[in-house]
Amino acid sequence: MTRDPHRPEPLGSGRQPARARTGTADGAGGTGGSPARRQDPDTGPLVRIDQPPVPSRPAARPSGPRPGPVTGPQTEGLRWDDQRPDPVAPVPSGPAAEELGRDPADAPLTAVPDALGTEVTGEAPQDTPSGAPRAVGRAGRDMAAAVGVGLAMGAVVFATLLLWRPSFLVVVTAAVLISVFELSGALEKGGHRPPRTPVLVGAVVMAALAWTRGPTGLVIAFLLTVFAVLLWRLGDGPVGYLRDASAAVFVALYVPLLAGFAVLLLVPDDGAARVLTFIGTVVCSDVGGFAAGVLFGKHPLARTVSPKKSWEGLAGSVAACVLIGTLLVTLVFDGPWWGGVVYGVAIAITATLGDLGESLIKRDLGIKDMGDLLPGHGGLMDRMDSLLPSAAVAWLILSVVAPV
Repeated sequence: MTRDPHRPEPLGSGRQPARARTGTADGAGGTGGSPARRQDPDTGPLVRIDQPPVPSRPAARPSGPRPGPVTGPQTEGLRWDDQRPDPVAPVPSGPAAEELGRDPADAPLTAVPDALGTEVTGEAPQDTPSGAPRAVGRAGRDMAAAVGVGLAMGAVVFATLLLWRPSFLVVVTAAVLISVFELSGALEKGGHRPPRTPVLVGAVVMAALAWTRGPTGLVIAFLLTVFAVLLWRLGDGPVGYLRDASAAVFVALYVPLLAGFAVLLLVPDDGAARVLTFIGTVVCSDVGGFAAGVLFGKHPLARTVSPKKSWEGLAGSVAACVLIGTLLVTLVFDGPWWGGVVYGVAIAITATLGDLGESLIKRDLGIKDMGDLLPGHGGLMDRMDSLLPSAAVAWLILSVVAPV
């Protein structure tokens, strides 16, 4: 009678346990002479467990185009790292392989939020609220908006200088107050808490004393602002005192003190011409550097600070500033030609250093722009970066080559 293989074996039947039947035993339960397999009437052929299984041949890869990634409900719950590399995909070599094997800790300073190295060839277009991509130029900016805003600001400067000089003082003071707000807000994103109130009040006092008392009044107002910052910060306790007070002093020095030299340029009777000469030379530095950098830029000037700056761009800035500086110093102020050359080179260098200095601050804080007040430019502080240090240099050199 055929035995049911699914019925449990009764106890004491005398059959060998399954573990005893594995191995190399022969049909009599011994250890010699029989092959590795033996036939059991109930379980079929037994295979030796000490022999590795024979790997099966992989199925042939179907020809034709590779299917795209699966999306939809099938992918819900899967993590991005659950993807397995294609066993037949080509192995990258050359620069691509070096990028894959690079340690994230070795990433350059340009790999920060809002920058991500896009300054080299221009950032990717961002979507506007309507869904259409915003057109950006090679510099990574909306050039149409940037040019329009630049022309509007130039018109305001010309109108205030030519119609009534003291009105330009109001424009400078308003620009300084906005820039203080933007810079202090950017520092707050980096963990600093500079007290704004004494810096804002000090900015107004510095502009007023520079207009009425000259360089001495500007320096005294700055020292009073520093003293007010140190006293004001005492109210928040000792935790972070040095950090916050230092940040506020830095803001007071960087924005209202340097902007006070633009007010000093305005004080003489030919102050409108001096201010226009100063601003026009800085604008030529930016335009000349931008044009030369876009057309010929190949050698980075400071790769880890501002990848879009190049030595060719700096040469373009110097050439443009020397040309306009020589013409203005000789024709407007009747100064020596060499004075115009020195003035142009100095403005080109200080304007470039001012731009690099603000770029270094932004990269340290992990931001791209100081604000978003001006379309195509960012914040107002992003336009003041090259003007602020150049104002002090312009006042100093023009006082020598074109004294009042």
